[in-house]
Amino acid sequence: MTLGPLRLGEILDKTAQIYRSRFLVFLGIATIPAGTIFVFVAGIIGLAGWIGPKVSEGLTAANAGAWAGIIVLGLLLVPATVGSTALAEAAMADAAARSFLGYPITIRESYKTAWRRGWRYIGILLLQGLAIFMGPMIFFGFAVGVMVAARVSGYNANDSSPLFGGLLFLLLVGFAAFAAWMLLRLCLAFPASVVEQTGAWNALKRSVGLSAGTKRRILVLYILGVLLNQIIAWMVMFPALILIAMIPALQGQAHARAMGTFMTFAMYGAMFVVRALTKPVFGIGLTLFYFDQRIRKEGFDIEWMMQKAGMVAVPATYTRDADDLSASLPAADHPVPVPVEAHELATIESFVMQPDPLRNSPDKSQA
Repeated sequence: MTLGPLRLGEILDKTAQIYRSRFLVFLGIATIPAGTIFVFVAGIIGLAGWIGPKVSEGLTAANAGAWAGIIVLGLLLVPATVGSTALAEAAMADAAARSFLGYPITIRESYKTAWRRGWRYIGILLLQGLAIFMGPMIFFGFAVGVMVAARVSGYNANDSSPLFGGLLFLLLVGFAAFAAWMLLRLCLAFPASVVEQTGAWNALKRSVGLSAGTKRRILVLYILGVLLNQIIAWMVMFPALILIAMIPALQGQAHARAMGTFMTFAMYGAMFVVRALTKPVFGIGLTLFYFDQRIRKEGFDIEWMMQKAGMVAVPATYTRDADDLSASLPAADHPVPVPVEAHELATIESFVMQPDPLRNSPDKSQA
């Protein structure tokens, strides 16, 4: 396999090829976090729907048990969501990297690799959330509080309501723009950590460095992914809602509450399906951007071909861990020689000697 810089269209095409070639594996990886969230949410909705008709009966033992169940599920929902999402992100990056480099992939092995360093990936997800959402939200809430306090105190009593609404709108736009900018800077952290086996903080710094010069291309991936998400959501949700509305047993005012519960289940079920189907698009695409930037900035493709050719030496202290993707990849400290045929050596020499017009190209040529 020959590696080289990829244009935006080639990355999108390669993403579709990898996803299609191992569809069930990537779908299985994405189903686990989506299914985890769905189970907790469905439990909360089911208990709330069961309590609804019994509110008039007061706080009975059954109602108290149901309320306790809702509280427990609500408390467990956040850690379960964070843990399953972090592991899935790492497993998706591992599977996408292995598939891109020609290694076999399985759901079990990908999650096994992620599980062994689960706390690291949870740390990455929490740091990403803090930088992308929590910090800006705190600033946004503080700014809105100052505006409201100033208006109530009469400091801006002469200001018109449209001006206050306009300032609030500008704050929202600024919050969204900053969150998107931070997302584009930090979105390569999981591939960097999985492939290079770096810690959470170093993975974020690697993402900032590698994303420089390609943020607009990554933004296109996110925009196309969101559009695909919406299209699939409408395709799944509308038929489900229509089928539920046509069930005779749920017709009439007497079954309005049951109808609402079924509709809610249908909506969350559709969200589960959409999340499971579209999550691999982002995971595979971001991993390809990670490798493409390493090729452009660090000559990863030349290192890879030199490794295959056995043109690098293995340090005496190096020990190979078959479960780590980094053990199979060229790195500054731990290159791994692999036997290669003579005709491949000639190909490598010609590749190294000839300049690549795409390498270190400006961002406008990458699009």
